[in-house]
Amino acid sequence: MKPFEVHSYKNFFKVSFFAMASPCEILIYSNDLNLVNEVAKLAVDETHRIEYKFSRYVENNLCWQLNHSKGKEVTIDAETFALLEYARQLYELSDGLFDITSGVLRKIWSFKTEAKPPTEEQVKTILPQVGFKRIIYDEKKFILPEKMEIDFGGLGKEYCVDEVTKLLTPICQKNKASFLVNLGGDLSALSFNSLHPPWQVGVESVVSKQSVKTVISVTQGAVATSGSTKRVFTYKGKSYAHILNPKTGYPIEGAPRSVTVFASTCSLAGGMSTLAQLQGVNAEKFLKQSHVKHLCYW
Repeated sequence: MKPFEVHSYKNFFKVSFFAMASPCEILIYSNDLNLVNEVAKLAVDETHRIEYKFSRYVENNLCWQLNHSKGKEVTIDAETFALLEYARQLYELSDGLFDITSGVLRKIWSFKTEAKPPTEEQVKTILPQVGFKRIIYDEKKFILPEKMEIDFGGLGKEYCVDEVTKLLTPICQKNKASFLVNLGGDLSALSFNSLHPPWQVGVESVVSKQSVKTVISVTQGAVATSGSTKRVFTYKGKSYAHILNPKTGYPIEGAPRSVTVFASTCSLAGGMSTLAQLQGVNAEKFLKQSHVKHLCYW
């Protein structure tokens, strides 16, 4: 399998690759194929570096080591500390609803079509394994209580978009080549040439995977979407979506099907869209009070 593919269009190139269980692409306005290939390699290498370091699906990587430490101290670097600090900020802003230790709830929840909710006893048994405040860490070390896990999935892709954007910015600015980074629907764009038209981005419909609800124009800034359009099941007439409340162990009630947020960075957009989902029926009220541009679909 090729690390990436380059497709030429009338006035731009598209770099396609697969990472983080998602189709990814870099769009770039340029006539310089050498520049495009250089940008492609930078973007793909950085995406894979972050994925292989922080994904819970990669055996023996850093995330795996943290989750298999059995209460023992693990040495961490500045990048990991910064991600943990961002996770802590989201935890505090959400009053504990955004919790990177809540991934263990997947052991009792499945969101396949024929799934059914866990028993009350299952929920009661696993909840003591959830709680960000039980983690001990600083700039150099990390201690996770036994049986607990962390999952960077709620912020890792958005962080990756921002890091790729930082890498591409100097080289594209030097060559006046505008670009858009799109990692599985979370994206960031920067324009360095006033002659370049905006990128046209489709926001998926909450009704049909094949249709597009809204098309937005993006020139500068980031966009991220959180939602439950795919991971949801119905049992005895009630729908269960995958966005879980770490305090109760059950799905958030009344959350929008989809929340899209526009912000200066993808991490900020992703954080706000997720925090909004966690507000349930008060999602749009939260977004309006936060003064962020958004789209909310129920």
